[in-house]
This record gives sequence, C-alpha cells and structure tokens, in this order.
Amino acid sequence: MTRTVVHLLRHGEVHNPEGVLYGRLPGYVLSDLGHQMAIRAAEHLATNDISAVISSPMERAQQTATPVAAVHGLPIGTDVNLIEAENVFEGQRVSVGDGVLRQPRTWKHLWNPLRPSWGEPYDQVATRMHRAIDAARVQAHGHEAVLVSHQLPIWIARLAAEDRRLWHDPRSRQCTLASVTSLEYQDDTLVAIGYAEPSRDLLVKASKIAGA
Repeated sequence: MTRTVVHLLRHGEVHNPEGVLYGRLPGYVLSDLGHQMAIRAAEHLATNDISAVISSPMERAQQTATPVAAVHGLPIGTDVNLIEAENVFEGQRVSVGDGVLRQPRTWKHLWNPLRPSWGEPYDQVATRMHRAIDAARVQAHGHEAVLVSHQLPIWIARLAAEDRRLWHDPRSRQCTLASVTSLEYQDDTLVAIGYAEPSRDLLVKASKIAGA
C-alpha cells in the first residue's frame, strides 16, 4: 500500500486594523506576525516529503504558501476550490457588541444557522474542498502535499472526513492561525487525521481579528 499525506495549512494572521470580516475581499495580506507564522509552518514541514504546494487564490494564503514552497524548491499551484467561504457580512464588523447582527436588516440572513443562511452552504464547501484534497492526493501520490486555505473550509473538510455533521459552533473549531491538519491515506483510504500548531506560542501575540 502507498502512503500519501495531504496537509491543510491555515494562513497566518492578517493585517486587519478595522476588525472586519474580510472573507473574499481583496487586499487583506499577512501582518508581520502572520509572516512569522508562515515561516514557522515552513520550518514545521521542512523535513517532510512535500512534492506539491497548492494555495487558495487569496493573497494571505499565497503569502503563507511562499516560504513552504521555497523550502522545498517548488512552485505554488493555485486551486480556487480552496478559497474562503462566501459571507454576506464581508466588510462589516460582526464580533459580539459590534451591532450589525442586532440590526433588523440583517435578520433575513440569520434564519438558518444549519445551512448557513448567511453564506456559502456547508455542503458546498465540503464538496469543493474534497475536490481539492482528492486532486492533491493524486498529484502527490506516494509523497505529501500542502494545501493552504482558510479556517472554515479546513474545518468543514475535517468534519466531512470524520463523517461528522457539518453545522457547528464556530468557537469549537480546532484550526488556529497557521495550524496544520494532516490527512494520511493508504492508497485511496483515509487512515488517520493529525493536527499541529507550529505557531502556538505566537498566538498569544495575535491581535483580535474577524474573518479567516
């Protein structure tokens, strides 16, 4: 049997002084701390048998992929399936106390948290992430691949891989900044899921941000 591993790497901290949910908005790039986190991820994966590095098209993901690809002398591929989930609240402050969720005009988007009604359905996210993971697994057959994505898509991919329900409390996600969720396959069969936080000590320095 042939072992293949697909690592799902969340991007590092983003420069977001306004504290908005940036989602798919352009122009949101890594902070200085985020660049440190990307380097930590590259160091964490430096001795792995990485044969492919593939990223979401968002700037913050591409920047996180850069040191990983450089360590292994690889180009960065781009897969739109790894992009952040759509969200109607992009560009707004949605943290508790910010007020947007208390405004009547937003209530039409909050009627179904199981779908969710305010953004891209979880099952669609799971489907496209499966496409990206499966393509990377085939491309890196017998080796390892790194896919750089965002918190929600990575967490949904893990829930789907573990055959768990997709709706969830966002506060329960095990997917911190620059964390690595690893899917290990024997041939076509998923046999193990691992998780690591190379930037755990840097997280205490991370500013409070919205988005993923």
